Amino acid sequence: MFFRRKRATMPRFAEHIAALRAAGFETASEPLGGVRVSRGASAALIEDSPAGPRIALTGWLRAGAMARLVDVGFQKFWRTPEGRDTPALAEHLEELHAFEGDLREALGLVSLYNTSLGTTNDLHLYDRVAPRSASKNR
Repeated sequence: MFFRRKRATMPRFAEHIAALRAAGFETASEPLGGVRVSRGASAALIEDSPAGPRIALTGWLRAGAMARLVDVGFQKFWRTPEGRDTPALAEHLEELHAFEGDLREALGLVSLYNTSLGTTNDLHLYDRVAPRSASKNR
């Protein structure tokens, strides 16, 4: 008698979104593609890819738009699509960090060590002076 193992199947994107709803996240389709997932004031844009769902962007909901986290060296700010900056408070960062962790877990994504240490951001705008050109003499 032969026993066959069941083939591992990868859940479809719609199944991942349904799992997010079951985990307590709110979901809404975006006009340019992808799905906006939110809980409280934290939000993320999830996109479908051949390897599975991908978190394209995370941020803070302000007036219906998603503000991105910007690190300017001495402080983090929320930057809206219109360019307005608002200081990011510790409570905001804690909520965003917990949101990202729960989102990764609900999607079945790998959590990396550096992201588990604290909130990360993809925009770094430090106020450093540009390095002096090598061709200039003093």
